[in-house]
Amino acid sequence: MPRGAASEVDAAAPDVAVRLEGVTRRFSQGKREITALDAVDLSVRRGTIFGVIGHSGAGKSTLIRTVNALEAPTAGAVLVDGVDMASLGAAALRAARKKTAMVFQQFQLLETVTVLDNVSLPLRLDGVSRSEARRRASESLDFVGLADRAGAYPNQLSGGQKQRVGIARAIVRQPAVLLCDEATSALDPTTTRQIIDLLRRVNREYGTTILVVTHEMDVIRDLCDEVAVMADGRIVEQGTVMDVFVNPATPVAKSFVGTVIPNELPPRVLRAVGGAPLWRLRFLDDEVTTPIVGDLISDFGLRVNILHADMTDIQDRTVGHMIIQVDGDPAQRAAAREHLAQRIVSLEEVTA
Repeated sequence: MPRGAASEVDAAAPDVAVRLEGVTRRFSQGKREITALDAVDLSVRRGTIFGVIGHSGAGKSTLIRTVNALEAPTAGAVLVDGVDMASLGAAALRAARKKTAMVFQQFQLLETVTVLDNVSLPLRLDGVSRSEARRRASESLDFVGLADRAGAYPNQLSGGQKQRVGIARAIVRQPAVLLCDEATSALDPTTTRQIIDLLRRVNREYGTTILVVTHEMDVIRDLCDEVAVMADGRIVEQGTVMDVFVNPATPVAKSFVGTVIPNELPPRVLRAVGGAPLWRLRFLDDEVTTPIVGDLISDFGLRVNILHADMTDIQDRTVGHMIIQVDGDPAQRAAAREHLAQRIVSLEEVTA
């Protein structure tokens, strides 16, 4: 997808598409003041897919709405391609917003016009001729696999098809940044997989930077390069998707990772096992197939009870997780821990 000439600001910060600097957003609710965002710092590298995850009320949607200036920060700065969105006048803001587009959870399609006219609408609002707008809209619909539905109306489409139309409409202006606000939350798992594949194709073929907010950790796993975890209007953890999945550092991150890779034992099981220590082991790639348990038994003379084991693929890599109870001579257990520390990603003791 063609891009305009790089600005002087782009040249100064070529790797950053979106930057939030100390962004705070407060609003009044009756007599209460609500802090939706609390001094948020965030950088999204150009050409990447960046995810923001959090529970309802964490501030995710407010954050993404500050990027295209649908929400103005109470304090701090939101920069898109180095331009502070809050500093722009009305005309300049309209022009700047053309560099971003949004895909919504509930599609936001006009029910009274055809799919083709829905997709061409942003171009028509820009003053593009009807014939040119429809030509470019047809190209976008072909890209998302809906060229044969151009003459249909939204109420004749499935949910997944509606979201594809929403994506076609979002990319028809050739935006530098695509914002996705819970774009898969209204879809079934199979359709979610298809939309994730389509968004990855947009990123790969067009080089579009994508910022995704969601409460679904499997979307983060399958779609994003990096992730920020939000709670109470703040970013509490941030890193590559692999880092956060393998070594979640905060309770909220562990909770989300646990929805994809179960990492806690039920309280009833914890009460029942008692006695010998419980170890949580994490594996990566080839470590998953090594005979860890066999080595603990044969090389260290330990008794091992496997209480939980699971693995998942994360963007062409495999992450494994196991909880075991290890009984035997304390010195041998200590030696075994030292041995494992050299062979797997991490080992920690689970508190019963």
